[in-house]
Amino acid sequence: MDDNKLQHKKVKNDLSFSMAKALLYSFLFIIPLVLLMVNIFSLIWKESHVVIENMIVFILIILIVLFGVVIHELIHCLAWAYFSKKPFKTIKIGFQWKTFTPYAHSTEPMDVTSYRLGAMMPGLLMGILPYLLGVITGNIWITYFGIFFTLSAIGDVLVLWSIRKVKSGQLVQDHPTRCGCCIIEPQNE
Repeated sequence: MDDNKLQHKKVKNDLSFSMAKALLYSFLFIIPLVLLMVNIFSLIWKESHVVIENMIVFILIILIVLFGVVIHELIHCLAWAYFSKKPFKTIKIGFQWKTFTPYAHSTEPMDVTSYRLGAMMPGLLMGILPYLLGVITGNIWITYFGIFFTLSAIGDVLVLWSIRKVKSGQLVQDHPTRCGCCIIEPQNE
């Protein structure tokens, strides 16, 4: 769906924002969030860092990150399809080269609760839960995995923040080219 198709629906309020703005805000949150998450682990386990000791480990980390980014977007797709009861084919996954940003995009409107659940799932499943598991078990690698994928969900957190005042039951349409969604007014037919 492109911007022109979105205009044919009765859009009440566009709550989306540019990918560039999402990246800017992400960078503003990265350092404080990393410091907080690493310090919590360090306080519990008395470890302050892990050094990458050889190239094989470094390459493995790069592969995990690349694979993880794809899984992050697939989780959005699966969660939106599941919670909204929309066919999986109505949800697209891709990469925006202009901003070097992967994305998942629902082409059909859905209830805001389904949209919120789909937006939060990657950060929860790949970020917060692995981070907590790493902290509980003392595994620094799982902790770092959780930290990285929590950070990769900052754009999703920004989207959730932008729709925090949208009431349950309201239909929203994922924006086709920007982060976030538009509130859709019910059409009287």
